[in-house]
Amino acid sequence: CMPGSPRAGTGRVVSPAPPCPLFPQECLNRQQALSVVRQMQKLLVAQEAAHLRGMRGLRHQLSLLQSPWARDPQLPTCPQLAVPLNGRMLGRSLRVGHEVHFVCDSGFRLLGSETRACRHNRTWSGTQPFCRSMDDCSSNPCANSGTCVDGNQSYTCLCPPGWSGPNCQSPIYSYVDECQLYQSSPQTRICLHDCLNLPGSYRCLCPPGYLLHADRNACEDVNECAGKQHNCTQGDLCINTFGGHRCVHPKCPLPRHNTSYVKTSAFQCERNPCPMDSRACQLAANSISFHYLPLQANRTVPRVLFKMSTTRFLGDSLRFTITGGRGQGVFAVRRSDRQTGELLLTSPVAGPATLEVELEMSEFSHKVLLGKHIFKVTAFVSPYVF
Repeated sequence: CMPGSPRAGTGRVVSPAPPCPLFPQECLNRQQALSVVRQMQKLLVAQEAAHLRGMRGLRHQLSLLQSPWARDPQLPTCPQLAVPLNGRMLGRSLRVGHEVHFVCDSGFRLLGSETRACRHNRTWSGTQPFCRSMDDCSSNPCANSGTCVDGNQSYTCLCPPGWSGPNCQSPIYSYVDECQLYQSSPQTRICLHDCLNLPGSYRCLCPPGYLLHADRNACEDVNECAGKQHNCTQGDLCINTFGGHRCVHPKCPLPRHNTSYVKTSAFQCERNPCPMDSRACQLAANSISFHYLPLQANRTVPRVLFKMSTTRFLGDSLRFTITGGRGQGVFAVRRSDRQTGELLLTSPVAGPATLEVELEMSEFSHKVLLGKHIFKVTAFVSPYVF
């Protein structure tokens, strides 16, 4: 019936009934209410059981700590634990049943066991902890300009070219033939003579007759004559050349046309006195000297090789000429002052070669020949430019 309508047969108005809920599913019937009550009972029983178990465990631990065995100073202990660098250990007891805890300083994170317990077999549970910097790159672990990238538990080094390894500490050797790369060009030449390529390096080589200079790329001539490393026989003279030596034996001319010479030194011959009526002897050279010049190949020109002069100048003029020899096309003479003449090299010479030239210095007085001197010059040209 609707609220406020009269009850049938009475004529009275019935009081309004409580309003029905808007959502009927929110009202529990009797069966549902009983089910909820039983679930709450089971939950309370389970919580009570857990509480009892926890209490029994605490009582057991308390009984162990308060027992005479626990107070025994001879109670077994575990080994002393190391305190991690940049961290602390909380708890001092090392006895069986006790725990210690580990924490790290600010800026570091703990790796390993945060808590370790001393077990009945006198060993610790868990693993030894350590503290790692939260920024592993703060210590600049990457060498040789490597770039450090911080990771979750470690770091990674990005190495520049030529370096490798966890910390960019190992060089990478790449095969480079320095001899082929640099030796062929005069502008980049690394060895004066020859170059031998080696793994990761090179070595300069010198030809026979030379030694490697202290700078490790130039070559120095060995003076075989000074070091008695020559093979010249007795009576020969040793002439050091660039890269070797020569054995020479200067000889005076044989007597001819009443003209004879006597050796006055190892490199000079003097004319004996002439007969009064021997014009040929009087026209012959008063003296003959021998000169040996070591010469490198392809020398720049013009180059002065030899000078001629006299210490006893009696006339009024001197004349210098080339009178013979092999290789005259590369030589010339000129006067440098009133009493001195010079032998010039006018063209580069490739070695090995032996050049000979004969020079004559004549002395005149009023165009009358007073005397002359012969210079026999021999140039030993080396195969090398050094």
